Amino acid sequence: MNHAVRIYETGDSSVLQWEEFEVSQPSAGEVLVRHTAIGLNFIDIYFRTGAYLVPQLPFTPGMEAAGVIESIGDGVTGLEVGDRVAYASVPLGAYSESRLMLASRLVKLPEAIDDRTAAAVMLKGMTAHYLLHRTFKVGGDTTILLHAVAGGVGLIACQWAKYLGATVIGTVGSEAKAGLARSHGCDHVILYRKEDTVNRVLDITGGVGVDVVYDSVGKETFLQSIDCTKPMGMVALFGQSSGPVESINPQILAAKGSLFLTRPTLNDYVKKRLDLEQTANALFNVVEKGIVKADVHQERSLREAAAAHSDLESRLTTGATLLIP
Repeated sequence: MNHAVRIYETGDSSVLQWEEFEVSQPSAGEVLVRHTAIGLNFIDIYFRTGAYLVPQLPFTPGMEAAGVIESIGDGVTGLEVGDRVAYASVPLGAYSESRLMLASRLVKLPEAIDDRTAAAVMLKGMTAHYLLHRTFKVGGDTTILLHAVAGGVGLIACQWAKYLGATVIGTVGSEAKAGLARSHGCDHVILYRKEDTVNRVLDITGGVGVDVVYDSVGKETFLQSIDCTKPMGMVALFGQSSGPVESINPQILAAKGSLFLTRPTLNDYVKKRLDLEQTANALFNVVEKGIVKADVHQERSLREAAAAHSDLESRLTTGATLLIP
């Protein structure tokens, strides 16, 4: 019998329930995947708390995992039983030992990418890719600000941005996280509990500000992000770990220098199959070359998902956390 984490009502981490469930055979366009490693992401907390709406209750959370195909439904091409695959996509359901998944959302894993690495980098790495290559194209003349630079997306984006030649400024909450950020190429680290982020960014940039701010924190940092951005620069708000941002008057963007503001999501950037394949292949390429490292710093059994959520919410983690079935 298979097991999964189920949520019957939204709330704190105690709503995560470990249960037995039976998996049916795949329908047309589906495959049955036996998970070997599952990625933990802050978006899982958004769904658990009700910050993001789910189609129905109860549900199994999780958007990122790696595993092995055990059976295939009608009409599926390009995949075979025994293939190692990974995904970072809706529909939700990754917190399970096995699940049905749309074949169109799966990518085959290269031999050089092991399952744990794949589960640690798929969602975070593809997020870093679209932020750095498509939301705002980063290059050698770009200066960026990354909030929560010692987190899962932050460490990957920092490494990748440095490879692209950017100057990286990052915010962290502790000296330990500052050291981690520096070891991953962060040029300037701001300890936001001790330093004024805006003043430090302006000091570093000679009063100009940064070309782009990548903000996954939200409520606590958003107004700072605007003040750190140079005229005609961009604020990319791609998360809200501290809570949702309150409504703003668009005139603020004009007053601060004709700024651009976007609220991107990975699902939109990889909705088309070609975009998914190109993004995943670009990620696998930099991982295989050692440009980007997975940085799995925490592992727990899947049945300990509640404790893993609590650690992530309390900002006790760095890098990636895996849940192992």
